[in-house]
Amino acid sequence: MSYQPLIAPSILSADFARLDREIERIPSADWIHVDVMDGHFVPNLSFGAPVAKAVGAVTDKPMDCHLMIEDPARWVGDYVDAGAFNVTFHVEATDDPASVAELLHARGCRAGISLKPGTPVEPYLELLDHVDLVLVMSVEPGFGGQKFMPEMLDKVRTLRAEIDRRGLDVLIQIDGGIDSATIGESAATGVDVFVAGSAVYGAPDPDAKVEALRAEALGARG
Repeated sequence: MSYQPLIAPSILSADFARLDREIERIPSADWIHVDVMDGHFVPNLSFGAPVAKAVGAVTDKPMDCHLMIEDPARWVGDYVDAGAFNVTFHVEATDDPASVAELLHARGCRAGISLKPGTPVEPYLELLDHVDLVLVMSVEPGFGGQKFMPEMLDKVRTLRAEIDRRGLDVLIQIDGGIDSATIGESAATGVDVFVAGSAVYGAPDPDAKVEALRAEALGARG
């Protein structure tokens, strides 16, 4: 099957007071990425399920919710109710990530796991049978606009090799510092889904930037 990179702009870099219009500015986006932070698991506070529900009400695009929160099992259902297509939670926030993924699947939602930069991927390869996506953080979670950590691509290489070896239908997503300077190497390494915040919303034409990023990813791996 031919490579089809997915671009998921993060509304964390958008104008919160005009989220409906900000989403309208990126009609070429594949997914809408919603970063949820609780001020405990990460040292920042963004927004929760009510805002996610508002986002879901103004777009038909798949909503990709990244929960940077404690006790995800308690809260994932709220994001399913808000209309999420995929909900990603952190392995560091739960003792039983497989059961959280099962909760999401039972509700008809895709499940993803995410790893902080300091978390090795190898102990979690056994979870690939339970999830639909693995998010590799290429910055420390909590704030946008950080510098890309190229050493995180080693995790992508490990994931790509294992997913391909086992013939699994699991997407690899990357988040943090993705722009024209980093998307090519990330795509070539094996990433499928690219979260880009400031690169998209900091551009004069956000939608043109979405299309440019997709073309750059496709050129690097296609």
